[in-house]
Amino acid sequence: MEKNWINEAIFYHIYPLGFCGAPKYAHEQATCQNRIKKLIDWIPHLQEMKINALYLGPIFASYEHGYDTSDYRLIDPRLGSNEDFIAVCDAIHEAGIKIILDGVFNHVGRTFWAFQDVQEKREGSQYRDWFHNINFNSRSPYDDPFSYEAWEGHYNLVKLNLRNEATVQYLLDSVGMWMENFHIDGLRLDAADCIDKQFFQRLKAYTKQRKADFWLMGEIIHGDYSLWANPELLDSVTNYECYKGLYSAHNTKNYFEIAYSLNRQFGNGGIYKDLNLYNFADNHDVNRLASTLQNSADLKNVYTLLYTMPGVASIYYGSEFGIEGKKQNGSDDMLRPEVSLTQFSKDHPLYLHLCKLGEIRTAYKPLQYGNYEQVTVRNEQFIFKRTLNEETLFIALNVADQVITLPFAKGEQAYDLFADKMLHAENGELSITLNPHEATILYIGANNPTAKSSTKKKAVNQKADTLSVKNKVQNPKNKKQDMKPTDVNKTAKEISKQLQPGVYRHFKGNEYAVLYIAKNSETSEAMVVYRQLYGDSEVWVRPLSMFMETVHFNGKEIPRFTYLHK
Repeated sequence: MEKNWINEAIFYHIYPLGFCGAPKYAHEQATCQNRIKKLIDWIPHLQEMKINALYLGPIFASYEHGYDTSDYRLIDPRLGSNEDFIAVCDAIHEAGIKIILDGVFNHVGRTFWAFQDVQEKREGSQYRDWFHNINFNSRSPYDDPFSYEAWEGHYNLVKLNLRNEATVQYLLDSVGMWMENFHIDGLRLDAADCIDKQFFQRLKAYTKQRKADFWLMGEIIHGDYSLWANPELLDSVTNYECYKGLYSAHNTKNYFEIAYSLNRQFGNGGIYKDLNLYNFADNHDVNRLASTLQNSADLKNVYTLLYTMPGVASIYYGSEFGIEGKKQNGSDDMLRPEVSLTQFSKDHPLYLHLCKLGEIRTAYKPLQYGNYEQVTVRNEQFIFKRTLNEETLFIALNVADQVITLPFAKGEQAYDLFADKMLHAENGELSITLNPHEATILYIGANNPTAKSSTKKKAVNQKADTLSVKNKVQNPKNKKQDMKPTDVNKTAKEISKQLQPGVYRHFKGNEYAVLYIAKNSETSEAMVVYRQLYGDSEVWVRPLSMFMETVHFNGKEIPRFTYLHK
């Protein structure tokens, strides 16, 4: 298995002008502002989500929305200076996060310096051939003494002539400056279907020569993706086919839709099996997922699909908290709002779910490199698997309004990564029970989470208000203690003062409510009795000393259980 950073990437997509609260138009900005440094404050948030790649929308000088470039070599003064952005890029890279910029090479704005030279000097401008279909025998809709080709009829966006060598060299040199000064790791190519493919060949040769793993991804809405994503042109394209299927399959309760697209693209004989397509549930051009789904209960299922399907997973800023936004009167402003971390709760269920998905996608190679195979497809249920070598992950989803139980594999046992528990087979068959609008990920392989633990966890039954603790939980060996052994002569009331009652989050992501502090009848050791808040609400018991200890996880020492609230 050849390692490739893009296979292991989880993207976070930001539209900087909106995210940073920049003025709508350049003339509203009197002096340069360092708003872009706001990104540094968000680095811990990205790390919590296991984000390791940041895609920034247009960031260079423009008059309005960023896709009307004025200068490819200056950061938009509404965001800051080049020096400000260098500091941001350095901080992001130090955090282990790669940076992808928006390359807008099909067109520029009317404030682009070379176009303004043509406006001033007309036929005498040395830049007259930089623009597509310049004609000095007619006038433009803006009453210029010449006409020109615009992007899809938007005459504030002037199409560049990418068959002109001077134009191409200027753009390549600009990219070289970004690579040298900002150390960027890739480009997202805007309006890729409108760009001369010879330019992409030049761009790929130019960037790969300087950085072998430099990533080029094109914005493609329709058509055969392999026409753009292939060894000669780009590395990847936007997966709009599955973008539509992700929300539509849930709105219509028809998993056959997304299953068809995934199988066509990545199944046995899939036409894009060798491509890492860029997958997303929303972005700066389409309505927010929370505004598109008819039932918000399906948000977690959509993102579970997004993180486990083949290709690259990407989150659009703010959508991890389920924010809404729709196009209004032809404006995209509601899709690109200013946001602050202080306006969101880190206890938001969707955010916690995405953090959990980030941990799983980071930890399990089949989600990064494994093949794709469908197991069960129904209107309201969908199970597929990702397999690599001796490891298999089953992704099971239920969009129905009722509980459903489905078989998914032959074998003895599988580990439910969401419920954090082992499933055991009956008569050699493994089955999963899913609540309405619920999904989970099941693991079969040598990397079983419980195989690494010497702690034997046994469930206890909860009937009415009575707890019957049937099994004794033993302390694991070689664990670090954060507290001294409990005094066996203390009462349960005295012991309980060492642990604040309320809701706690296990370091693997699940949440539990502490019910009681009890004493072991044989040893008088203090025990914590706690109930799982989601899934089947199982009740567990473990020593207080173990509950309050720290563990090593992802290279850090963190609490086994973190207090959230009462």
